[in-house]
Amino acid sequence: MGQPTKTILFLGATGGCGLSVLRRSLAAGHTCIALCRTPSALLTKLALPSAPPNLTLHTGNAHDPDAVFAKLTIDDPHVCEMGMATLLGAIARRRAETGNTGWRPRVLVLSSTGLTSVGTRDTPLLMVPLYRGLLEVSRADKKAMEELLVREGRDERWTIVRPSLLTDGVEGGGVVRVGVEDPGEGRLERSEVGYTISREDVGKWGFEELIEEGEARWLSKAVGLTY
Repeated sequence: MGQPTKTILFLGATGGCGLSVLRRSLAAGHTCIALCRTPSALLTKLALPSAPPNLTLHTGNAHDPDAVFAKLTIDDPHVCEMGMATLLGAIARRRAETGNTGWRPRVLVLSSTGLTSVGTRDTPLLMVPLYRGLLEVSRADKKAMEELLVREGRDERWTIVRPSLLTDGVEGGGVVRVGVEDPGEGRLERSEVGYTISREDVGKWGFEELIEEGEARWLSKAVGLTY
């Protein structure tokens, strides 16, 4: 017998990594719900003339509490932090209104390397100026998002994925190495340092390890992915 299907809400599915996970989830038969500002743009990226039966598209903003709440049945320097605050608030609201206090949806978060606060660096020394220069605004936003999730979502079932610098390379562009950190405990379990990884390989790893397998070993962990 195959794996049971899941219902998955995508916030930011038009991005490279999210798009890769969405495409694989649809092919596997999972029920997918995508909240995006321009649904037609998502269909174009999926190379589909219309939404398949297992994909529901909703027009909306991931910062709108009512829009995110309803779906639970880098212009903005705080886009990730605000999105996380909205999502956590919507989950709490759904529990309160349904009375189902034990409901714990699986939350998968795309972040970045360069954010570890324990142990050694997870980026090569040559990449440090890039992360602290051109990418500093985005890096600060993702750091705030992670801290909010760890602090306010300590009882949730979450995994943070931290890919190294993303490329548009094809799947199988290298051997994926996995670093593991427990941000809640401030403990580094395994360090891996690399320069880049393709969006396709991040999506493939996320789909296989976090959606299809759903292994408990990744719960409450920040997982660094690199070649």
